[in-house]
Amino acid sequence: SEKLLLYDTVQSELEEKIRRLEEDRHSIDITSELWNDELQSRKKRKDPFSPDKKKPVFSLTFPRPYIVYMLQDLDILEDWTTIRKAMATLGPHRVKPEPPVKLEKHLHNARSEEGRLYYDGEWYGRGQTICIDKKDECPTSAIITTINHDEVWFKRPDGSKSKLYISQLQKGKYSIKHNHN
Repeated sequence: SEKLLLYDTVQSELEEKIRRLEEDRHSIDITSELWNDELQSRKKRKDPFSPDKKKPVFSLTFPRPYIVYMLQDLDILEDWTTIRKAMATLGPHRVKPEPPVKLEKHLHNARSEEGRLYYDGEWYGRGQTICIDKKDECPTSAIITTINHDEVWFKRPDGSKSKLYISQLQKGKYSIKHNHN
């Protein structure tokens, strides 16, 4: 339906241009120079089958801005069909709207205060054993070693140290809970 609407719009614009051309054709001011050229061409009768015979190009002046019309209606329509076919092969050219910026919602309440971590209603401190759960992975146990203003460092049972950003806890990428063993 969008293509049909575009087609109708362009077609109506083209018809309007053709109508204006017709109106302009009837209101032409023929200059004496053009008139003299035509009289001279009538006096010199050439052989109609001569290959060097060329079609004269007329420049016409109007009371409006100076415009040169050299195309016939048929030529305009042929050009129009060519343009339409080319546009059809290119397909619609639309600017894709940018996706709306997602505001990251904090699904979980997580913050650090005075070296302690507050997460989903519970407080966690240094030296506590926790269970870390990441989506699509098995939960692992760890011991909290350090809590900063934006990250929590922990030590795994194999001795390796890792960190979790508090923002990851807020967004729900990771979740933690007390491990009561």
